[in-house]
Amino acid sequence: MTASQTVHGPANKLDLLAALVGRHTGPAFAFAPGGVVTAISATYYTVSGLSKHVRLGDFVEHCSSVGTHLGQVIKVESDQVHICPIEPGEPIGIRDSVLRIGEFKVSPHDSWCGRAIDALCRPIDDRGPLVQGDVARSIMSTAPPSMSRRRVEEGFRTGVKAIDIFTPLCFGQRLGIFAGSGVGKSTLLSMMAGADAFDRVVIALVGERGREVREFIEDTMGENMKKSIAVVATSDESPMLRKMAPLIAMTIAEHFRDKGENVLFIADSVTRFAHAVREVAIAGGELPISRGYPASVFTELPKLLERAGPGLEDSGTITAIISVLVDGDNHNDPVSDSARGILDGHIVLERGLADEGRYPPINPLSSISRLARKAWTPDQEKLVMRLKTLMHRFEETRDLRLIGGYRQGTDADLDMAVRQVPAIYEVLKQTPGDKRVADAYAELAIALRNVAAQGQMPALKRG
Repeated sequence: MTASQTVHGPANKLDLLAALVGRHTGPAFAFAPGGVVTAISATYYTVSGLSKHVRLGDFVEHCSSVGTHLGQVIKVESDQVHICPIEPGEPIGIRDSVLRIGEFKVSPHDSWCGRAIDALCRPIDDRGPLVQGDVARSIMSTAPPSMSRRRVEEGFRTGVKAIDIFTPLCFGQRLGIFAGSGVGKSTLLSMMAGADAFDRVVIALVGERGREVREFIEDTMGENMKKSIAVVATSDESPMLRKMAPLIAMTIAEHFRDKGENVLFIADSVTRFAHAVREVAIAGGELPISRGYPASVFTELPKLLERAGPGLEDSGTITAIISVLVDGDNHNDPVSDSARGILDGHIVLERGLADEGRYPPINPLSSISRLARKAWTPDQEKLVMRLKTLMHRFEETRDLRLIGGYRQGTDADLDMAVRQVPAIYEVLKQTPGDKRVADAYAELAIALRNVAAQGQMPALKRG
């Protein structure tokens, strides 16, 4: 309904409500009574008359002189509720009507693949309206029961050599990529998004730079976008939209998982999701308890991340790969620490390795996959443990070797590390434009054999 339109002829308040909310072609809602705006602040507005009819997290429709706008309940008191507007700049006036809508629901459809949508399930790619599916899903759904979920058993290859060798993944695993700003998280995510192992890819771009969205969809994803859906909330959008984007994306991923498909869920980044939750929580009056973060941040993180993983016995899986922006390169900041405890593994990107030109700048000694043993063969596991031993020996003696304290022949393991670790590092180098490697172990074995032949040293056995 535009500013110049008027609703004519509704027989009662329910008909009026249906006419107002009928403009939403995507989400489906349940209706309930309304109230009026009594106070307005910079981050939320207060409504009386709704306290008995709403719960925390419910959505409402604010009716202003220029149209209708969505908001979410962030605080409920006995005589009033606090509501955070979904989109910034909404014209809110005292005594404006506010109608309860209920849960925000989406109806995913297979035709959404190849599309880019915003955090309210509206298309942003100028390719027409979205076809609505038969089932409406709440974006605040819960994870499947623990004892009813499938076990994680089968590994897959990402095409990124450093990951496939040192931190291999399984279908249904949840992995975090931890790094400071500008180290290469988004680049690595784009490389992993091209994995051929998945039926669908759902991407949540949270707080991203607006100029990068089109580049990511058209250039980075390329042909893979045909089986992908991108949910976008850029950095200039409201905290409510940045909070909703990964929830919408996860709901879409659950739709495909329940159809029996293997889905790759990518979120860049969960830290900006946490920042959005923090802004909304502080607007609702929550007090910060851990370095500026309210308690609800550490409640919302597991609610989102636990929804990923294997589904029920007769369904598919959601493999989640999320980026975690480490504030000030401190890997123990509250969000990083909380996410690391929830996830099934973490990959650490180091700024020093990026400065050396080693891309992706993954530190294999600090990275871990908790399900690696399900993806490795016994021989591969022995090989990787041996490689890590050599790499650790190489790194811990770096200063000693720089000052000339190393003499060849005094330590056989160190001699092997000095000759072979640089070759290992060279093999692990990879850029998004490089050809994907089907068997990273084969390429590594060739490099080590060449080093052994040059130095007449025994090569490590390939698993």
